[in-house]
Order: sequence, then structure tokens, then C-alpha cells
Amino acid sequence: MKFAILGTRGIPASYGGFETFAEELSTRLAARGHGVTVYCRKRHSAPVYRGVQLVYLPTIRHKYLDTVAHTLLSTLHLLIHRQDAVLFCNAANAIFTLAARLAGIPVALNVDGLERKRRKWNRLGRAWYALSERFAAWFPNAVISDAAVIQRYYLERYGKPTHLIPYGAETGKLTTTGALDRLGLEPGRYFLYVSRMEPENNALLVREAFERLDAGVKLVLVGDAPYASSYLAEVRKTKDPRVLLPGAIYGRGYHELLSHCLAYIHATEVGGTHPALVEALGRGCLTLFLHTPENAEVAGAVAIAFEKQDLEQKLRLVLAMSDAERSAYQARAMEHVRKHYNWEQVTDAYEQLLVSLAHRR
Repeated sequence: MKFAILGTRGIPASYGGFETFAEELSTRLAARGHGVTVYCRKRHSAPVYRGVQLVYLPTIRHKYLDTVAHTLLSTLHLLIHRQDAVLFCNAANAIFTLAARLAGIPVALNVDGLERKRRKWNRLGRAWYALSERFAAWFPNAVISDAAVIQRYYLERYGKPTHLIPYGAETGKLTTTGALDRLGLEPGRYFLYVSRMEPENNALLVREAFERLDAGVKLVLVGDAPYASSYLAEVRKTKDPRVLLPGAIYGRGYHELLSHCLAYIHATEVGGTHPALVEALGRGCLTLFLHTPENAEVAGAVAIAFEKQDLEQKLRLVLAMSDAERSAYQARAMEHVRKHYNWEQVTDAYEQLLVSLAHRR
């Protein structure tokens, strides 16, 4: 069958969770014999990537217009170049699913987390996300949530049942250390934090808690902030030579850093299932996570929860652990991801849903 994915920045993935999701899902569906198209904002060197057709359309590079402008153009293109079923990503794009559905194209929407709670949005942005949640409950043929917390939210607030399909991740540690070598890091001698540098992701909290430690290890804060420059500048204000801020790192280098860290710190407090958290567990990281219902759903059984006020204490706990204790956490984390966040199982679920929507048409 012919499927399309809209609403992300496109593939190959070089930004965030939705882009990695689009790459992992689209390439697996293509490998299973489906014709798959992904709409992209940034041009790749070829029109086909790992069997997936890439369609490039312009956008408006603006914090509040980037996503919706590109998805609007993608939807217009879709109405001419029809597919058997389509997957929209991001609740902000819910309004565009109506046009596809009215044109007789079956539509599924992955709503992600509760974006209206992010502090980076002004009043208008939060209002748009709140309205988009209602559109999500009305317009698409099917709604997908990647966390049980989000599934309950849509059911209780809007009476809308959703399909629960989690995010996926690879498992196992990489043996290569190219990224570590470039940054001057030793395996097992650094804490790792990976996220967009936005206030609700608490990079500054992590940095300040680490700086109170008198320990011969480093902290690597990986990420960028295209629309939160003032907060990023605050995070970068450190005189501690143990703190490294290399910017955004993708691909193999990112996974090398996960594979060899002393521990991974996940401090995000808004959203559904966070891809970076699942990926860290899959690479066998001893993981510390900020205690929220969404984070606990993913990592509660195999990682260490912290509250904002006791992160320093939990970092000291990790430093005091024996190698055997750390290895036990790592093994449990990888097994947890193999069982619950397997990309092939995720692809099975999406394939079954999209095929069923196409047949229902």
C-alpha cells in the first residue's frame, strides 16, 4: 500500500524525536514492501532515502509558523498525490487532518505529549495547542498516543479513545568511541544529559546540581535551543571545566555517548514518552529520571527517580555504586526496552492500523 508521513521536519533524522520516529517507521514500512512518502523541510542529497520517497516543500522559519506552514503545504500536495492512508504527527497539525479526511484519505494522528504546557509558547501558542487537542478528538479517523498517561488524558478530557503505540529504540551498547575521543571523554567517566535546551527540560537544574559535586567526572550537556536562546545562554554560563556543552549531536556519535556514559540524566517534565529516555535505556544506561507520571511509565521499573530538590543526592548515589550494581541497572534497562519498546513491534502496530484504515475506506 501507499502511506505518507506528514508533520515532521523530515528524514534523515537530524532534530528530535518525531524525526527519528519518522525515519525508523518509514524505512521499516518500506522494507516490508509498502510505498512510503515522508514530507521534509530540509533537503537531503537524494530524492529517496532507504527506500522512502522524500518530498521537499518550503516553510516559514519561525517559532510559531514553522510546523503549521509546512504541514499546510504538505496537505495540499497530499490532496493531489493521494495515498492509501496517511499519518500526521503533532497535535498542532490536527486541523489539517480534516482536509485529508474530507478528500476521502484515511488519516491517523500521533498527538505526542501535552505541548500547551511548554513554557516556550506564548498565550497564543498555548491556545492553539488547546484548540488542536479538540480538533484531534474530532477530525482524524484514528488518534495515536505513545503513553498511557496521554491515552487517559484524551479519554477523560474529551471522551476520545486512542490507540496506544509506544516509541521504539535499539538495544545494546556500541563499542566504538569516536564521539568520546573528539570530546576528550573517558568511558564511564561522565554524566550525560540530552535534550533541547528549553526551560521545562531543566538543563540548568542538572548543571547546577552537578557543579556542587566534588568529583573527578564530567558532565556532557548535549542539545541546542533554536527558539530558546536566552535560556541556552543561561545554561552556558559556567566556569566549571568539567562541564561540556558540545551542542546537538546526532546519529552514531549520540549513541556512542549513550553507550559509554557513567549515567544518563533525564530531566524533562512535559510531554508523553520521551524518545531520548527510551533510547538511553535501550543503550543500557544507568538512568536517573525526573519523577513525572510519563517518565515513570517508561522507566520506573528499571531506573532511579529523582525530584528536583534531590538530584544532587542521586548523583552522589550513582558515584557510590559498585560496578556490579551499575551493571545490574544496565542489564535490566536493555531487557525492558527489548520487551516493551521494540521498533519491529511498533512498526507492526502502525502497519496494522494504517492498513485497517485503508481497507475501511
